[in-house]
Amino acid sequence: MNSYLRTVGPALALLLAACGGGEQPAETPPLAGARIGGPFVLTDGQGQVVRDTDFAGKWRIVYFGYTYCPDVCPVDLQTIAAGLKAFEADEPERGDKVVPIFITVDPERDTPAVVGKYVAAFHPRMVGLTGSAQAIADAARAYGVTYAKSQPPGASEYLMDHSRTAVLMDPQGRPVALLPQDEDAAAVAKELAKWVR
Repeated sequence: MNSYLRTVGPALALLLAACGGGEQPAETPPLAGARIGGPFVLTDGQGQVVRDTDFAGKWRIVYFGYTYCPDVCPVDLQTIAAGLKAFEADEPERGDKVVPIFITVDPERDTPAVVGKYVAAFHPRMVGLTGSAQAIADAARAYGVTYAKSQPPGASEYLMDHSRTAVLMDPQGRPVALLPQDEDAAAVAKELAKWVR
């Protein structure tokens, strides 16, 4: 029996290695196959036209919100930015492949200048996007984001109720995973490390 294993064992090991038997299969991304994402034509903080295709070949973190948000948006963006910075510190080459993108749901107030200044406070590479009401509606629909204007009684300014998701998209523009928003920056960095290649 031992001589048989000595003879057949190495050949069997080579066969298994050739078939990928020695490797663990890659985990399927949680959002694989989901209908999230799609074409958009918006405007960045410098007033330049930006299309979804401008990010081809890059991993993207896409988050919808608005600059006048009193609480949730700035906290979420801070967590996303800090998580990306931590990932960049640990994995500079992979971190450089990730572009954080903020798309406003409040184009009435969020002009290119306002959006540009806002995102610069979170991450130096964060891209802020705005556009016409129709362009924003189209982009939000593509990403499964809902939003609506609301004005609390007695308030002088309106608020925007909106979906709260940070979607990681792969270099081909396919959805990969939702980034954790009720956890800390370390959880975001861990999720980026898990998927970004």
